[in-house]
Amino acid sequence: MRRLLNDAVRTLAPPGQDRHGPLPPLMLTLTVVTGLVDAVSYLALGHVFVANMTGNVVFLGFALVGAANLSALASVVALAAFLVGALAGGRLGTRFATHRGNLLKTATAVQTVLVAVTVVAAAVTDGRVTTGVQYTLIVFLGLGMGLQNAAARRLGVPDLTTTVLTLTLTGLAADSTPAGGAAPRPGRRILSVLAMLLGAFVGAELVLYGHLVLTLSLALLLLGVTSVTTHRLSSADPAWTRPPS
Repeated sequence: MRRLLNDAVRTLAPPGQDRHGPLPPLMLTLTVVTGLVDAVSYLALGHVFVANMTGNVVFLGFALVGAANLSALASVVALAAFLVGALAGGRLGTRFATHRGNLLKTATAVQTVLVAVTVVAAAVTDGRVTTGVQYTLIVFLGLGMGLQNAAARRLGVPDLTTTVLTLTLTGLAADSTPAGGAAPRPGRRILSVLAMLLGAFVGAELVLYGHLVLTLSLALLLLGVTSVTTHRLSSADPAWTRPPS
């Protein structure tokens, strides 16, 4: 596992800039989770996002003027849950400010527990989305994604926010050679977009064919693997665990 991650890191970081160690591939895994989770929230929970808050704010505006198939309450609940999760992520970031490995390990462990609750809630009704299941999933997924976003922000790996691609896509075009830029980290930026696309594609495929519990279980598995892998790779306190200068 360690060798595979080191090989992946070399493809994601320019030569001589390996200061983030295995963080890039680990955060790409979280980006896949985001795609899976937003596929669940948008396709199964009433056209609401739990990770993409820009879209959620826009949906709230649409819902307030009566747009069909949108719920102002669902958007508000998702926004509130995300903010609470981000607050918790900020607290973890402060607590583990000097050790990025401990921050990522703990944040993903907590997020694993939150997503586990959604798996149980969905399994109880055999994947049927009742009102209770809908809001349980919105709240716990929103908490998890807010936590993930705040942790990613504190980790400080460029172009890997795990939940937002607008600036990544902007940088890909605006910093490109045709635009007169130096085109830094194009591989990492493209992989970030592809990771989100992969998660959304797989999530949509599963949800649209009635596999809600399986989709959530896949997100749960990826989070658990990320937490355990981070723990193993950071246990010796390597250089990449220190905050970026």
